[in-house]
Amino acid sequence: MRGVRAQAQSETRPGPAAQWSDQLIMARISVFSLLLIPVLIQSVVSISFYLPVRSRKCLREEIHKDVLVTGEYEISEQPNTKTNLKITDSSGHILYSKEDATKGKFAFTTEDYDMFEVCFESKSPMGTGRVPDQQINLDMKHGVEAKNYEEIAKVEKLKPLEVELRRLEDLSESIVNDFAYMKKREEEMRDTNESTNMRVLYFSIFSMCCLIGLATWQVFYLRRFFKAKKLIE
Repeated sequence: MRGVRAQAQSETRPGPAAQWSDQLIMARISVFSLLLIPVLIQSVVSISFYLPVRSRKCLREEIHKDVLVTGEYEISEQPNTKTNLKITDSSGHILYSKEDATKGKFAFTTEDYDMFEVCFESKSPMGTGRVPDQQINLDMKHGVEAKNYEEIAKVEKLKPLEVELRRLEDLSESIVNDFAYMKKREEEMRDTNESTNMRVLYFSIFSMCCLIGLATWQVFYLRRFFKAKKLIE
């Protein structure tokens, strides 16, 4: 019986090779995560500021296409003061709007690469006296950081290692998309520079032709003028 139990325990327990493989994978994931920390920081925007009464303050950020954006805000309450929150794109389309906002969350998915604007506007009736500034805390996430991987793990029944791999896969895809966009912008800028250079070249050639033509006309005109005055033969 002891032999059978020992055999059963040896079959259920992972061998040293399997444990070493898992540890190696986790170590590589940790190193890769450290290398991607700057990218993660760029995907998170956390800011706190004070908004004077009867004023408007906006924050702008460029975000790629088909990117999930989530945010959480908290506004300190002041008497006789209302603060409105509005999120719009460069075309003026309203993505999120909240009147008399105090605390809440928002989420939307971008339809195109664009400049998005988050505006806070404080309104208060005239004659209410001096009202202290409102403190606003805004925490925005987009891309990989906006996804809830805990819910994904529950729905798809993923192990912690699989969740981390999924997260790194999404982050790698985001980086690849960023590089592809940067390459596209570089090609567009290169085409623009080449087109501008050609236009400058053509304009220079045209200017030289005009100057040569003007100088030639001036020489013949002066020659005729001097002949008319009998100053030259």
